[in-house]
Amino acid sequence: MQNVILIVHLLLALSLIGVVLLQRSEGGGLGMGGGGGGAMSQRSAGTALGKLTWALAIGFIATSLTLTIIAASDASGVSVMDRLTGNAPAATEDSGGNADELDTDSLLPPPSAGDAEGDSDAPLVPRAD
Repeated sequence: MQNVILIVHLLLALSLIGVVLLQRSEGGGLGMGGGGGGAMSQRSAGTALGKLTWALAIGFIATSLTLTIIAASDASGVSVMDRLTGNAPAATEDSGGNADELDTDSLLPPPSAGDAEGDSDAPLVPRAD
């Protein structure tokens, strides 16, 4: 499902780019040519390309929101870096039988050398010997 929406999203993006580039410039952009004759005073007519641009833009926004919602529902609370390196912790069973919760002990960093010696209040600044 996600791949179909992604393909539709990409086709909408390419179509939107093409339609916008096909439209006639209405001037005023950095003083370069284009349309003339009071672009601010007249209301432009709703051309077919203008209506198509709006339709493609609405479809693009809808597929963007849909892809965001799907990605958020697929997220399992694991860091992206853990997924890339393959170090993602596996879900574990707790006494309640909930397999969706992560083992929090595997998410903690290993104890530092200062903690092993009982010197946990030592500053994190390297000493100059």
